[in-house]
Amino acid sequence: MHKINHRILVYILLCTFLASCAAIATHQFDELYGEESVQNRLLAKQMYSDDKGRPHPEYSKDIKPIFDSRCVVCHGCYDAPCQLNMASHAGIDRGANKELVYDGVRIVSKRPTRMFEDALSTQAWREQDFYPVLNERDQDPEINKITSTLYRMLELKNKHPLPDSKLLDESFELGINRKQECPTIETFDDYAQNKPLWGMPYGLPAIEDEQFNLISEWIRTGAKSLPTPALEDDLKDLVLSWEAFLNGQSNKQRLVSRYIFEHLYLANIYFPIEDDKTQPQFFKLVRSSTPPGTEIITIATRRPFDSPGDQPFYYRLRPVHSTVLDKTNMPYLLDQKRMKRWRELFFQSDYVVTSLPGYDPEVSANPFDAFEQLPAKSRYKFMLDEAQYTISGFIKGPVCRGQIALNVIRDHFWVLFVNPDNPLMDDAANFISKEKDYLRMPAEQGSDGVLPLASWVKYAILQQEYSENRNKLINKLFPTNDDISLDLIWDGDGENKNAALTVYRHFDSATVLKGHHGKVPLTTWVIGYSLLERIHYLLVAGFDVYGNVSHQLLTRLYMDFLRMEAESNFLNFLPKAAASAELARWNLNALDEVRVYSELMQSRADGSASLRFETDNPKVELLAKLHNALGDELIPPDHINRPFNKQAYTTRDNQLQKLANIRGASLQFFPEQLILRIKRSSKEGQLFTILNNISHTNVSHLFGEEERVIPNEQTLSVLPGIVGSYPNVFLDIDETELGHFITAFNAVNSHKHYEAFLDEFGVRRTSPEFWAFSDWVHEWYVQNAPIESGYLDFNRLENR
Repeated sequence: MHKINHRILVYILLCTFLASCAAIATHQFDELYGEESVQNRLLAKQMYSDDKGRPHPEYSKDIKPIFDSRCVVCHGCYDAPCQLNMASHAGIDRGANKELVYDGVRIVSKRPTRMFEDALSTQAWREQDFYPVLNERDQDPEINKITSTLYRMLELKNKHPLPDSKLLDESFELGINRKQECPTIETFDDYAQNKPLWGMPYGLPAIEDEQFNLISEWIRTGAKSLPTPALEDDLKDLVLSWEAFLNGQSNKQRLVSRYIFEHLYLANIYFPIEDDKTQPQFFKLVRSSTPPGTEIITIATRRPFDSPGDQPFYYRLRPVHSTVLDKTNMPYLLDQKRMKRWRELFFQSDYVVTSLPGYDPEVSANPFDAFEQLPAKSRYKFMLDEAQYTISGFIKGPVCRGQIALNVIRDHFWVLFVNPDNPLMDDAANFISKEKDYLRMPAEQGSDGVLPLASWVKYAILQQEYSENRNKLINKLFPTNDDISLDLIWDGDGENKNAALTVYRHFDSATVLKGHHGKVPLTTWVIGYSLLERIHYLLVAGFDVYGNVSHQLLTRLYMDFLRMEAESNFLNFLPKAAASAELARWNLNALDEVRVYSELMQSRADGSASLRFETDNPKVELLAKLHNALGDELIPPDHINRPFNKQAYTTRDNQLQKLANIRGASLQFFPEQLILRIKRSSKEGQLFTILNNISHTNVSHLFGEEERVIPNEQTLSVLPGIVGSYPNVFLDIDETELGHFITAFNAVNSHKHYEAFLDEFGVRRTSPEFWAFSDWVHEWYVQNAPIESGYLDFNRLENR
């Protein structure tokens, strides 16, 4: 006891000493450079440095392109080191904060710190413990540099570039969970002395001298920016017309708008554009305390279904002026076709909204209760119309790091949807309304949940009751084997490519693609309305990255139910013996209660007699039947990963097919996401993504993922373009080298061999060519996918 008290005393004295040192340092800076005060960094118009008319650098024109390509690739989201979000001038002016957003053991939820939401001025951010990285003392050109942490970080790298070696030594701490170093200007000298190689960009080559000089001059002259330009008249008119629609005053319109907002609040909304090679102006759908035609004042709530307060509020479209990031870019088109579709779904049906639901969590967190008065089929079709966006919500949202939610899914699986127009779906809609109390989700407990295992038991009981009732309904609706047919699968209404999706998981991030890509995966999901809605309200609308550990764990545990239900829906199309065999493989070594729960969902008639199977692999045969039924328009052939033997392919495709056929234990030496450039000339080239799909015994356990890996079942998917936001390695070859590259790839069977492979083909993070290659990749991406593209994230680049 005495030792413990002694340690506590030492700790208190140390903290007191450090606080005193910080106070002394601050006092010294105050004496030398003046006291800190938030500065106005907006210019009314371009200012000039001298009477010869030479302009100072300005943020949007001169500086932003450099920050985007060199800084935002690590500092662009919630997981930006020290919360320094450099995707906008406002984010740079906001500065940094030492507190972690991602904290897996947080006992009490944290106050959110979302850009453009949780504080609307730099002063407000100061009151939330954000400290400046630009000078906020006396405004003098030299003081602007001396007291700017941003400048000092860049200068440190300029003076101490990376060592001339292919690998960074152990003094560099890499990885997304590395200990944060967040020096203030008062502590920067100690930081520079202790970590001279840790300048910015961290763990990457220094920026070019010309870029450094331009940024230096910008900081020296006050780090100014012109105000964001006003929207063009045609965009203004479109915004006003959509805001008028969303702010209709009838009960029906208000309930529909609330439903739209709670599903689209993460979307990068855009309008039709004429130039198909440029990115559109994006907008965010927000709730504002001010009406259309006036300045937007966003009402910040933790969740989109939280109460906006007692005062009137309005749905507004807020222009996005920050850099577009691939990891958060979920584009959503608003056009006349969309308006017509929404009117068909929600305003041409014969129903009445008698009263509006409140915002009590037990109601608002349960969409089957809050939106019970809206036709279930209309809600379902609304989400199906852009199913890729809907699924991407929990895959790609601004959470940025999703391992809590994502280690419950496989590395590669396909998705299909229940047909909303099947006559039996009306019975299903009535069933959902009756079962709504069993469909409650953890978000109703808020962000400070307690005893996650006890809560999990409560929700497990509710889910088990729902599953038993659901199975009874299935047996009632499909009393004979001939009732289960491919007509139950949505065909995209013959034209919607959202009918079939592929999900690739890359450890703690993932990607959703239209179509079915890669070889036939181990599992396939079939999602119906109630399941799609629960996925959104559990992992998107209901998940709070700032929540405590109980909230995060409970969300993860509940997601097990949803995954098993989706997989179970697919198994209903297989003969019972084949379904049982698949189920056993999917849950190897799973906990007994998980296995029992999975098997419970399979209690059904023998089934699927109307689907005749002629091979000993009904799963593969069923998926082939589904692909034939949907057609090449909705599921384009995958020429690299699933080639047809009778079709003639180019030499390059034939070679890439050989690459895609590599599988087994040797792949454990490769990372999960590799971006490959195949050059045809000095200027022309094509990008491919090589995804390493790791196989697991099961995905039902929260911990011990490495122990559940099956190396011999690892596979590759080789896909055109960029797939995934977090590359682990860049590869660069000439087209004439492709055969040799594949041979070398296949020969890797140790870490040493992989290192030699990168020596020949890799563009490492230490390479002098790294930034030139990175720039080429981003330029190619924008040119080839202007709406979907965004800057990649380099926080997961390996050092091997």
